[in-house]
Amino acid sequence: MRKSFLTFIIGLMLCFSLSSCNSCSKQATEPIKDSTEVIAPVKADLVVENLVSTDRQDMYMNYAKDYRWFETCIVLKDFLDEDCDGTVTGVSNIFQAVVEKDNGADVFVVMYTHTPDTSAVEKVHSFWVEDMPMENEAIKLTFKEAFDRVMQANAPKPHSKHVVLRKELGPVNCNPQYIFGNQRAQLYVDAVTGDVRTDNPVFPKDKGFKMPLGEWP
Repeated sequence: MRKSFLTFIIGLMLCFSLSSCNSCSKQATEPIKDSTEVIAPVKADLVVENLVSTDRQDMYMNYAKDYRWFETCIVLKDFLDEDCDGTVTGVSNIFQAVVEKDNGADVFVVMYTHTPDTSAVEKVHSFWVEDMPMENEAIKLTFKEAFDRVMQANAPKPHSKHVVLRKELGPVNCNPQYIFGNQRAQLYVDAVTGDVRTDNPVFPKDKGFKMPLGEWP
């Protein structure tokens, strides 16, 4: 079980380009150290919104209201272009925290990772980039609603088990997007309006923008 859990974490890091973030704060007398802590497993179906809510509450309890929420990464049981019913096998919520110390501050990326068997929280000295914070965004669509929009859309489904909810930083300011796909193909679902499109609304092709080299959601 431990091996499969570590494989899941590594897969998330590879698929969603775990890099870094922006800002947040709370007074602390001792600096946080890089750590990974196994916490109580969910022991139930993985409901994305419940896990986001629980992890945000834990961030609030530990770092006050100034934490930043940057991504929710989701792994499906089946490939989107096969017999996929939207069953979730893994969820990772990614935050940033700033802990003030003396005349400076420690910046951490905090990642909560959940599978049906194991949950863990990892804290790493780093900062998150390329996303805008979502904690104050009015996200109206649940993951299930976004999944249904994708499956109903008249567009080829990517050969992928991966989804990420993020508000990407780019030339056009857009609502947070549920992004289904891989490096070759993506489907974008607006988390507020429910609109589905095949190109990145932050870098719209019809306005002459191109995705940054090597980028994908």
